[in-house]
Amino acid sequence: MKKYNLLIPGRHHLLTTFQFQELTKIINKNLNTISDVNKQALWLDGKIENIIWAVTSSNHANTRRNPISGTRREAAIEEFSRDLWVAKHSFVYHIDDIWANPKFAEYLLKKIEVESDGQFRLTPENTVVAVSTIPVIEMYEKLWFKILPFELEDRTNNSLKTKTAWQHLINIVDLINEGKDWSQEDSVLEWVSKATRHMYQKYKLADLIQRIHADPLLWEDGDITETREYNTYVRAFDEWAERKYALIKNYLLPGKIVDIGCCTWSVIKEMTKDARFVESDFYGIEVANKLYNECLKRKEEWYFLNDNVFFYKRNVAQSPIFPDNSIQDFTTFSLTHEIQSYQGSETMKNFLQLIYKQLAIGGRRINVDVVGPEHKSDQILMKLNNNDGQSDDRGKPFDGNSAGFSHYLSTFSTYARFLRFAQDFRSHEGYKLPYKIIEKSGETYIQTSLQDACEFLSKKDYIDNWHSEMHETFCFRSFSEWKSVLEKEWFSVHEDSLAYQNPWIVENRFKGKVELFDLKGNAMNYPVTNILMIAQK
Repeated sequence: MKKYNLLIPGRHHLLTTFQFQELTKIINKNLNTISDVNKQALWLDGKIENIIWAVTSSNHANTRRNPISGTRREAAIEEFSRDLWVAKHSFVYHIDDIWANPKFAEYLLKKIEVESDGQFRLTPENTVVAVSTIPVIEMYEKLWFKILPFELEDRTNNSLKTKTAWQHLINIVDLINEGKDWSQEDSVLEWVSKATRHMYQKYKLADLIQRIHADPLLWEDGDITETREYNTYVRAFDEWAERKYALIKNYLLPGKIVDIGCCTWSVIKEMTKDARFVESDFYGIEVANKLYNECLKRKEEWYFLNDNVFFYKRNVAQSPIFPDNSIQDFTTFSLTHEIQSYQGSETMKNFLQLIYKQLAIGGRRINVDVVGPEHKSDQILMKLNNNDGQSDDRGKPFDGNSAGFSHYLSTFSTYARFLRFAQDFRSHEGYKLPYKIIEKSGETYIQTSLQDACEFLSKKDYIDNWHSEMHETFCFRSFSEWKSVLEKEWFSVHEDSLAYQNPWIVENRFKGKVELFDLKGNAMNYPVTNILMIAQK
């Protein structure tokens, strides 16, 4: 009797009782007695010898789509397989995520061949595929594989025999949100496999999944926005790391140092070079999936000069990570404007309160970010260069992922770029930027608030990430407003804290592009661009 492989591709974040029952039936029967996804006989005289679990997106974790790491998923599968009494014939292979790819099935088969060192060359002649998702079924059918439907009842209307594993996972999230003990609920005890329940309890995976799904900041794949071009973002952080560290190094205290929104840990690398902190522990926290993965990669490559470097993928504005009174320093770079932009003032308040609780007495929260001007509601005039580019076609609609959008913006004059900015800035959030075009003595001016003028000045050159930046407000608070907010949360503001102009930005982005005047026509200085705020508990 011929022996066959059963390939089960999927993310496998949860294993079900139905899957256990279905596999028990399949491995104990001759395949010629089993029907395929089209309700026709398989016409295979033989039995399943090997179960091949392909854990897809195994390199992703801590996202809504992929909350559990590949290694934890593998451990649950191994325990599940032991319960099936087929452990010696069950094999798990990790398949990294390659996004939407019409040839993903072929990639998966080749990856298994490589990872198994040639032990498994899965073909339609030696393998049956078990899957219930129609697009995936169609991928393998094009390669002539026979398909077992598992949860799928009827492919013509996509009806199911039972709930999918993902639906059971969401049920657990809902139970936790309702304040129930998920592990004691009948819907879990009856339909979620013992192996999954054991792993979820042992490693608190149910709580992890619920926290990830409750996070308002993240999109499905663990990023803050769908439109950010991360290569530009990473390059800018790396290039400015030494300068950022120079701003804060004299105010850091030895001990537990936490960099929130650490991007690629380039500032932490500078900290690990400093002999004063050789006995310190460093914690990097990053919520965006692509940046978090880059952090992991850099640690594997011995990027840091201190072994005591650890990392979390968490949204620190939602819940505490460390015990109260335990951290000497929290540092943040270009973070507070993102909290305000994507989560709002109440979340910002909660964030500051959480930071205060976790800081040790005398500990410091050091923040470097963009900042708004004083008197930001004042009306001013901007004279914008209209000769450094073209001014036509500035309202053209563009997809947020359009490859040509950056080039399109680069052709604009400063004047035309403002008009595009006024159209796009926080329009998704319902904001309509108020401005007037004023003609005086043959010159054209834009009249608007000092705050909105500064928003434009701070963003006009970010053309690689324009769609992402248009969601973000940089100038929502001035230095004095920040100081007042921090003091209301019981922080003491260090006397060296200040708002300042970045001279490079003024020289390279403002001069020759923008001139500022009050409504009487008096020339104004360029505004402050950044803040260094040292707040102490």
